[in-house]
Amino acid sequence: MSHVAHELHEEFPEHAEAIHVLKTKNAHFARIAEDYHALNRAIHRMETNVEPADDATIEDLKRKRLALKDEIAGFLATA
Repeated sequence: MSHVAHELHEEFPEHAEAIHVLKTKNAHFARIAEDYHALNRAIHRMETNVEPADDATIEDLKRKRLALKDEIAGFLATA
């Protein structure tokens, strides 16, 4: 299991500029990007036992993060 944080700029390095522009010009994108970031950091803290959690909780948060990532990818595909 990887305990590496999945930051947006690392997940979509070729879209770094588009991510920045969308965050400043699209309120919905900015919200889902912030939600992604918050979930990502929470998962990372749990995986590194800074905030221990059971596997079911971590897997549920990972599913939510993946759904947000898919939504973000959709925005980036049309940007």
